[in-house]
Amino acid sequence: MSNPVYLALDLPQLREAKELATRVKAHIGGVKLGLEFFCAHGAHGVHMLSGLGLPVFLDLKLYDIPNTVARAMQAIHVLEPAIVTVHASGGRAMMEDAKAAAGEHTRVVGVTTLTSMDDRDLARTGVEGSAHEQVLRLTDLAREAGLDGVVCSGKEVKAVHDRWKDGFHVVPGLRPAGSDAGDQKRIVTPRKARDDGASVLVIGRPISRADDPVAAARAIEATL
Repeated sequence: MSNPVYLALDLPQLREAKELATRVKAHIGGVKLGLEFFCAHGAHGVHMLSGLGLPVFLDLKLYDIPNTVARAMQAIHVLEPAIVTVHASGGRAMMEDAKAAAGEHTRVVGVTTLTSMDDRDLARTGVEGSAHEQVLRLTDLAREAGLDGVVCSGKEVKAVHDRWKDGFHVVPGLRPAGSDAGDQKRIVTPRKARDDGASVLVIGRPISRADDPVAAARAIEATL
């Protein structure tokens, strides 16, 4: 992959999202469309962004019983996503069925622990141990289930890569040096994540909310 940066287009207005992606297209490798975008614009919105000629990452974080997740995966075949997420905590059977139902050219990756959560947040949900330990547990489960890789924070990607060297690892919640962390708790810079083994770097607000998104995207690209 020549440019690992996927721009997170979690914007409420389709026109605004397409205009932003068009402006920074030369400095990114793909677009990430999450729940906010998909709930607002559905398949039509995905088709509109696909028209830019960039790979589309559907960050839907599917999580339900195996049969339901498999049918949802089949339903998005027509959208031809390059990457789709499921929650690894949904269990091995769910992940196996998700991968079996995915399109031939779609990578299915398991979300391990959200980058907005830390050890204390996990403890409140009944998860024992650290976020790092939980990420590695779910990485092993995703690999056993036959997924293509996982989503983890930049804090864990080196350990994940060392554990699963040929996996496809997606790192969100990245912030260039000096940027505001916002609601993210386990962050690193794009360069650090890439050096530690990230396959895809998901970057949103540092580009989408910059005064000059093109300059911001170009600056991030230059660090890689």
